[in-house]
Amino acid sequence: MFQITILFLYFGAAIAFAMSRLPGNAGRARLLAGGAFALGIIAVVLHAQLTYTALIAGNSVAATAAVSLIGLQLGVIALLGALVQNLRGFSAGLLLLAALMALAAGPDDIADAGTALSWQMRTHILTSLFAYGLLTVGAIVAVFALVQLRRLKSAKLSAANQLFAPLETTESLLFAISIAGFTVLALSVISGFTFVEDLFAQHLVHKTTLSLLALVVFGVLLIGRHFAGWRGRRALYLYLAGFGILCLAYFGSRYILEQVLGYSWS
Repeated sequence: MFQITILFLYFGAAIAFAMSRLPGNAGRARLLAGGAFALGIIAVVLHAQLTYTALIAGNSVAATAAVSLIGLQLGVIALLGALVQNLRGFSAGLLLLAALMALAAGPDDIADAGTALSWQMRTHILTSLFAYGLLTVGAIVAVFALVQLRRLKSAKLSAANQLFAPLETTESLLFAISIAGFTVLALSVISGFTFVEDLFAQHLVHKTTLSLLALVVFGVLLIGRHFAGWRGRRALYLYLAGFGILCLAYFGSRYILEQVLGYSWS
């Protein structure tokens, strides 16, 4: 029930933000945006309580709690982005995804009675999840940019265009997120090598290798952007490739180890 409440609050905020960007609602835009912020803030506060219960207060980190934490990041970033008027359509998309991710974790997740995590491992895990959350936002921005490119090439003009920020703004946002995500991911990898006692014994070799590969891909993207001015489809597809590798590093490796092979990361 608690998660359903969060779901509807996020949905309400997303719809209100989207409606505030439509030309027909210009006279009510401020009222719609104010209502959206109110619903969004309440949703984020409740989502934070749920995630704390499922993730921080427990003895181990369940995959569902990790997804919920990333969803919480999406909610926070969506509200921050909505402070810029032409990003409110983008924020609506983030809030819809945050709503779905909020369903992932619940209070029952803290029932896991595994071995308590040390502060070092908690630091590494939370840093990793923060990096995944940032780069997930970037993946959504990249998809938005691809949709914009397609609409521009096909010369499709409609009221729905108001939901999108200018393409230059979208690309600038993507690379700002890429820099932040790359930095936090690098810290995550470094903390992994520093705090993890035995990568082989804890079955973390595949995850670490794929994370390093994703880090290289994002690094190449940022270098290409800075020195060669990469943009457009090449940059967007390269970003999504790096994000795909990162998803495989965490979710793919964890699923195979725990569900198929019956091993644990800890």
